[in-house]
Amino acid sequence: MKRIELERVSKSFDGREGKLEVLSDLSLSVELGEFVSILGPSGCGKSTLLSLLTGIEAADTGTLRAGGQPLAAGRQPFAWMPQNDVLFPWRTVLGNVALGAEVAGGLSREAARARALELLPTFGLEEFADSRPFQLSGGMRQRAALARTVAQGHDVLLLDEPFGALDALTRTDLQLWLEQIWERERWTVVLITHDVREAVLLSDRVYVLGPRPASVRLELEIPLARPRTLETLTDPQVAALEQELLTALEVGADRGD
Repeated sequence: MKRIELERVSKSFDGREGKLEVLSDLSLSVELGEFVSILGPSGCGKSTLLSLLTGIEAADTGTLRAGGQPLAAGRQPFAWMPQNDVLFPWRTVLGNVALGAEVAGGLSREAARARALELLPTFGLEEFADSRPFQLSGGMRQRAALARTVAQGHDVLLLDEPFGALDALTRTDLQLWLEQIWERERWTVVLITHDVREAVLLSDRVYVLGPRPASVRLELEIPLARPRTLETLTDPQVAALEQELLTALEVGADRGD
């Protein structure tokens, strides 16, 4: 079952020097329970794609569907996690996670806190329920932000480069942690990233976008066995997959698009 479908989607913005084309004739799909990454160079329109899916922006042309139904304005069937954790400093971890269920999920404050308490163990946060964001490491803050996203109650997660600001060791640790909980929960995930290794490690499929105006340069299946671990990165197949993705990215750059 296709959980997300985009057919020939284009998007542009008005600028001082005329229209700025960001997405052009872009088509892709995500199956129920699938982990799909969108890989592309900086500024190619990856975040604009998420803005279309969240309803912040409307496509100029093309069709967007969620579960086979048109993605209408104001309808938000997906949970979105932005690049920065944007945790409220005056709220505890529990309060921040509960906010997702209260605001986006439409639950009462009491029900939202109960939902958040149920989620904290899944994200390794039960001992930090009463902590403030400033008391957490960068990795723990990202866990709390992801827990808040899941608390919204949607089965599709849109993750916008959630680990991009972390150091390499913390990033790898969180990538492996996300792989573990995804194996258990089987959410449908769309991950926006510019990290080729992250895309290979986590994904079932990867779409490579070219430079602006972005369209799909490559759709690549990732046939690595799951669960994936640190040892997976030593598999020779990983290097071959990374090279194929890098080549697709370089093709767009070489063409000057």
